[in-house]
Amino acid sequence: MRAPAKINLHLGVGAPREDGFHSLVTVYQAVGLYDDVTARMAPDWSLGVSLPDWMDDDAVPLAGDNIVDRAADLLAAHHGVERLGEVHIAKAIPVAGGMAGGSADGAAALVALDRLWGLNTTDEDLLALAAQLGSDVPFALLGGTALGTGRGELVTPVHDRGTWWWVVVPSDVGLPTPEVYRHFDKMFPDAPTEPVPADALLGAIASGDTWALADALHNDLEAAAIDLRPELGRLIEQGEQAGALRGLVSGSGPTCVFLCGSADHARSLAADLSGAGHPVVLAANGPVSGAHLVSYA
Repeated sequence: MRAPAKINLHLGVGAPREDGFHSLVTVYQAVGLYDDVTARMAPDWSLGVSLPDWMDDDAVPLAGDNIVDRAADLLAAHHGVERLGEVHIAKAIPVAGGMAGGSADGAAALVALDRLWGLNTTDEDLLALAAQLGSDVPFALLGGTALGTGRGELVTPVHDRGTWWWVVVPSDVGLPTPEVYRHFDKMFPDAPTEPVPADALLGAIASGDTWALADALHNDLEAAAIDLRPELGRLIEQGEQAGALRGLVSGSGPTCVFLCGSADHARSLAADLSGAGHPVVLAANGPVSGAHLVSYA
């Protein structure tokens, strides 16, 4: 199974709720950077991972602490079956980068193991299990462009006829999401209970106008991420000076994304940022499909 990275085109964050979570209004978009999860029958349970050269070898937790382990446990318990199989994750989505790479793995694992174990879980139940794994996992199942509410786990597809091009610049040092939220709360103690709505962003998507989308991009966590990591602000300024229509911290960061006007524009900007000394610069389009089958034998 293959599952895509996500970016947040809009991320409105409300004050913390009684349960400790923040109310969110977000617009997700799945972009063409993928993790692959392969599952095979085996007499016991094992999980392995392979990483590209630019990722830290210790970036993905194993030994029972991976979201794939938790996905397998939830699915097995839901159906009353034993957790068995040999699973391998091939990473390409930046880790701890605000692009939901772990959520993509969890979504891909749910679908892969459902097929491997012959369970035929309903879409409704898969989405419910995904929501237990994390706020971004239901979207990783669906892909495309979608509106997320609640803590982000209530997902409604958005009709998106556009093809949007992005340049993605990951960081070699992660930025834990809980830390960014805590810093947001410290910086904005009077944050409103209700998050900023996504009306402007949804209108820009409906228009198909790239400049309108650039103007409407919004991330309430960006200030907190930049305050923790000032180099992110410098990177956004650098990308916009190099010709990006708009730069933005992706979700909780530290990955930054840059909206471009076309595939050629994205390739040109990626070359400029790479030449400026950023070791990993990726170009991707969106929206793309959610978790989907690549091969089956």
